Amino acid sequence: MAPSARNRAGNPGQSARRIALSAVLAALAMIFSYVETLIPVPVPVPGIKLGIANLVIVMAIYKLGFRYAFTINCVRIVISGLLFSGVFGMIYSFAGGVLSIAVMYLLKRTGWFSMIGVSMAGGVAHNLGQLITASLLVSSVRMMSYFSILLFSGLISGILVGIIASLIDRRLPNVTV
Repeated sequence: MAPSARNRAGNPGQSARRIALSAVLAALAMIFSYVETLIPVPVPVPGIKLGIANLVIVMAIYKLGFRYAFTINCVRIVISGLLFSGVFGMIYSFAGGVLSIAVMYLLKRTGWFSMIGVSMAGGVAHNLGQLITASLLVSSVRMMSYFSILLFSGLISGILVGIIASLIDRRLPNVTV
């Protein structure tokens, strides 16, 4: 293989490890999505979830980078949507997931926020993305009045996910994948 082609391709073994790890993380995120459907939320408000599948996405952003985390998130959303929530659930999750991962990645890149802060912003952005989508689908801006409730739930779940992610991150070895 020519040196220039090798530089573009990177280390083939490392790339294979990243792809394999991404597949495992996508499966783990789907398992967490399923577990989340089994856990009753203490507040009976539509749209409020624990967000435990986002634990995998936060870890992927920090360990694998945006591209792999985005792919893992999309795979999880599509397959979980087909299995658990249907097409509209998938649309809402995709809108929230794309906005969430973009916000988390941008905040992480600044270096100004901890993993907890990044996760918290991701939780709020996820709920905001879902609300914007709902407002567009029903053609009513009044849906946005629901944001105060979802803001609070996004903050709480984002903080909890961020705390767990930072605890896991401290215990993981610093290996290059």
